Amino acid sequence: MKFFLKCNEAAQVCDKTQYKEASFLDKVMLKVHLLMCKLCRDYSKRNVALTKKIESANIKTLSESEKQQIKNRLQQ
Repeated sequence: MKFFLKCNEAAQVCDKTQYKEASFLDKVMLKVHLLMCKLCRDYSKRNVALTKKIESANIKTLSESEKQQIKNRLQQ
């Protein structure tokens, strides 16, 4: 089993963590990598900040029925 991540793998795990898709082992390996890599640590910090901003934005999206109504109007 590989325990140390490359930077591109760490970025993928960081993204998975942001969307709550990372396993416990993924998170542990990411923490170890972040202890050694400043670039990935900075990437992770920016990811966390972006997630917080998106969550606090309180963005409203259209319901499926509203989307369908718009599609119907565009097709006419």
